[in-house]
Amino acid sequence: MSATPKLGAWWLAARPKTLAAGLAPVLVGTAVAHTHGGIQPLPALAAALGSLLIQIGTNLANDYFDHKKGADTAERLGPSRAVQQGWISPRAMLTATILSLLAALGVGVFLIQIGGWPIAAIGVASLVCAIAYTGGPYPLAYVGLGDVFVFLFFGLAAVVGTTWVQTLTAPPAAWIGGAAVGMLATAILVVNNLRDRHTDAAANKRTLAVRWGANAARMEHAAMIIGAYLLVIAGALCSWVPWPSAIGALCTLPLGIREIKAVRNKDGSDLNPHLGGAARLELVFSLLFGLGFLL
Repeated sequence: MSATPKLGAWWLAARPKTLAAGLAPVLVGTAVAHTHGGIQPLPALAAALGSLLIQIGTNLANDYFDHKKGADTAERLGPSRAVQQGWISPRAMLTATILSLLAALGVGVFLIQIGGWPIAAIGVASLVCAIAYTGGPYPLAYVGLGDVFVFLFFGLAAVVGTTWVQTLTAPPAAWIGGAAVGMLATAILVVNNLRDRHTDAAANKRTLAVRWGANAARMEHAAMIIGAYLLVIAGALCSWVPWPSAIGALCTLPLGIREIKAVRNKDGSDLNPHLGGAARLELVFSLLFGLGFLL
């Protein structure tokens, strides 16, 4: 059994390298709000906090439920999981998961007062899916629906919802930005699932990488990244997205191409740095895309 300081164990369990997937869509949604009524700082900060809490809650739930289902073993190629390593007890991890999601619910109540039933619908669905991702009788990640969950909730819902709570509008730019960010967030998951496909298969975790194989996963990864750039170009051509935003996003294309090439040529634990690489791509893309709305 490995040992690590308790606070360090909790930090690792929160999977900080994935938190860009919670923050990036809020940055984009807030930037869109700037040109469609103006930024509202308090709702924007609440949206960021709620998104990060759901991301952390999902990560903690994954640590707990993957251990319970036998998906985390000594053969795991990715970063160590806290429960599997014995750093944190299953009961403590489940408690932390519940507390994180309850905190997200508290933030959501505030946002519902501003945004009404659309935010209530997004919030309830997000909380349910945070648990259902790896838990419950029909875990999304175990039946190949994890990619859809990430695209919808860490892309479309997060960006459009963030814009909505600040402007009570859902302009085309928010949908374009949400879809693009959702694709890049999905690319992070694809790298994870490509790396883990053998241990996932042994645990009956039927991700798309398990169902379709490594080549298809690599094609999906490339399609998600390229698709994000094509979306923002299409949005600019349709005058839904300002050209400075599209150009800002395109400035990250060399980074995107580098990630595609790396994932195409690597496997197993060699893919670990490219989980962080995919997260950096999403965050930098979002920052430069969002900056274009402020110019």
